[in-house]
Amino acid sequence: MKIAILGAGAFGTALGGILAGNGYDIDYYDSRIEKERLSDVVAGSKFILIVVPSASISHVLPYLPTDVPLIIATKGILSAKTFEKFKDYMVLSGPGFAVDIKAQKKTYLTATDLRVEELFKADYLIFDSTDDENGVLMCGALKNVYAIYAGLLGLEKESDRWNSYIDSILDEMRAVLKENGAREETVDLACGVGDLKLTCAYPSRNYEFGDKLRHNPNYQPEKTVEGISALKRIKRGEIKVPKDATVLRELMRISEKWA
Repeated sequence: MKIAILGAGAFGTALGGILAGNGYDIDYYDSRIEKERLSDVVAGSKFILIVVPSASISHVLPYLPTDVPLIIATKGILSAKTFEKFKDYMVLSGPGFAVDIKAQKKTYLTATDLRVEELFKADYLIFDSTDDENGVLMCGALKNVYAIYAGLLGLEKESDRWNSYIDSILDEMRAVLKENGAREETVDLACGVGDLKLTCAYPSRNYEFGDKLRHNPNYQPEKTVEGISALKRIKRGEIKVPKDATVLRELMRISEKWA
């Protein structure tokens, strides 16, 4: 069975390695170097795995068949409305750095469909489940934004200040999900609390960006920082921001130069 993977970066190839190891025929599309092959890559595929940066989603979706199931592993998408024209889609998310997955370290993930768990079956992957696609996607975007703020504060992992920050952000994420029609309890899954803890520390790019910005207000990242893209879309009104989401509102206020 053929599975097309859109995105051949570190995370895309890490997930592709699992699928290949499970006997599936894999074909990659890398938008950085291939401009003409998207239709060839998806032709004949039984699933399409999306791992492109969130800023590239709008460039690839118009060219995808609407009747082939999508597996969305891109983090940074704020709403399932992005995929409403597709007949069948599911989400894979959670606290897994590509290097750890490639090293087959125990990793906890959230899947919104049992087919995802079957496709990515591996001894070192542990899944929790929900059908709250919107909540899982939102968690994957919000944790990147909050990781930037953790870096701006210079929080050290597992310190009292860091633990207090995580607890307060989890409450804020629950409020944001509820405000946007998702389930508050989705925050308690791997895609929420697990990914937030992983991202709010080095070697997360989002945390690193915040930390660099703390020392240099004019710092410009050399690689994609998903939290910046997510914050831009939040400021454009893609989701509702509750009044008591104080950290998110503060980030919106101070980010004029970089988001």
